[in-house]
Amino acid sequence: MSNDHIYKQFDTELEQVRSRVLQMGGLVEDQVTKAIEALNTCDSELADEVIADDHRVNALELLIDEECTQIIARRQPTAGDLRLIMTVEKIITDLERIGDKAEKIARMAKKICTPDRLSTPRFTEIKHMSDAVLEMVRASLDAFARLDIHAATQLKRQDLEVDEEFDSVLRHLITFMMEDPRMISTAIDILFAAKALERIGDHAKNIASYVVYMAKGMDVRHASMEEMERKVAE
Repeated sequence: MSNDHIYKQFDTELEQVRSRVLQMGGLVEDQVTKAIEALNTCDSELADEVIADDHRVNALELLIDEECTQIIARRQPTAGDLRLIMTVEKIITDLERIGDKAEKIARMAKKICTPDRLSTPRFTEIKHMSDAVLEMVRASLDAFARLDIHAATQLKRQDLEVDEEFDSVLRHLITFMMEDPRMISTAIDILFAAKALERIGDHAKNIASYVVYMAKGMDVRHASMEEMERKVAE
């Protein structure tokens, strides 16, 4: 078998893995979208759909992980190709965790919206936060698809804003509970959903940081905003 043929097969395998990551990302994005909608509209059937589909995310993670293992064993990639495989391994872990958080939000939606609750809960506190987090997920996947290293700094900035939103939600819910102690249980459930959203933002930020590693071989996950901007510009 000629070296050219081997190289073409290798390129095909790498492209297949990359495509599967985007497939998994699309599924995870859909899970997050549905979970947020289920929470905001008290749609129990939609929440059930999110919970039932979580196994699809897990299955894709296992499939991609096995494909990466096979590529390393057969091809022994180096340099940029090895960084691509390592990046994929990291990204699918964060995607799987995003899927888990979407499932948690769906479960909280089912719990919050049961008929025996004293009153309809208020979701206005987390509406803006959920929109921002969903945009972060989309932007991180787009950064991977286009190898956009500058998206990492933007997503880090957005993550800080989401953290501030979470703190605001926490303050609002504490006030809510103090005003009406009967709503403590509901408020705590909303807080769990908000925390899941905040963690999704963290994972989306990580994904964009991995893109910088894939492109430039630099780990910027724990870099400050100034350090990240400097490294990306190098």
